[in-house]
Amino acid sequence: MTDLFSVTGRTVLVTGGSRGIGEMIARGLVEAGARVLVCARKPGAAEAVAEELSKTGECHALQADLTSTSDIARIVETVGERFGGRLDVLVNNAGATWGAPLEEFPVKGWEKVLSTNVTGLFELTTALLPALRASGERPARVINIGSIDGLRVPVFENYSYSASKAAVHMLTRHLAKRLAGEAITVNAIAPGLFPSQMTRWLLDDPEGRAQVESGIPLGRMGQQEDIAGTVIFLASRAGAYLTGAVIPVDGGVSGTA
Repeated sequence: MTDLFSVTGRTVLVTGGSRGIGEMIARGLVEAGARVLVCARKPGAAEAVAEELSKTGECHALQADLTSTSDIARIVETVGERFGGRLDVLVNNAGATWGAPLEEFPVKGWEKVLSTNVTGLFELTTALLPALRASGERPARVINIGSIDGLRVPVFENYSYSASKAAVHMLTRHLAKRLAGEAITVNAIAPGLFPSQMTRWLLDDPEGRAQVESGIPLGRMGQQEDIAGTVIFLASRAGAYLTGAVIPVDGGVSGTA
């Protein structure tokens, strides 16, 4: 039982891994001994994180946009180069958001978010199925990062974001059913409030932050160990019998609404 939660040596791709929740996940996995490839859309962002995390363990970087078919092909190629074509864990974290009043919500705010959060996730996952099938760890793991905004109606007017995350949750269940026979599990995590680029506008306001945190049953926002610990559980032997689940990591918000 001593290695029940071990991810030592496992090959992991984390999309959107240069900041926020993705960076927390990548950092936690590297510190736990996994071999991690961090992918980010912004040039130089993944490289900066990988350089820092490489002081602790093995971490590689790749700049790629999940809305680009050619970039998805480069991700698959890089997995082949770095990990010998074998991927044990895929963490689909990359995402976008958009907020606007209902009658002013732009088409581009819908298309950008759905293209990144749903279409990009689906296309990357299917493109990496050969690498997941080649995993030496059975089952291989796909971990999708959804949101509690896909579980309950959000406070803010982020229509495309909440719709996309609800889609991620259902896609998780559908893929889990389809891939279970191939020894690939698919689960989702639905985070609540965590410090990130998406929430900075709210958290930079002390009054706004206090108001939001007061609505969380556990009284605080999420921290690195909360999200990284859940990913490590799902990626380890401890999580091998779980598939098709959507796990809220939100301090009790969705469970008490």
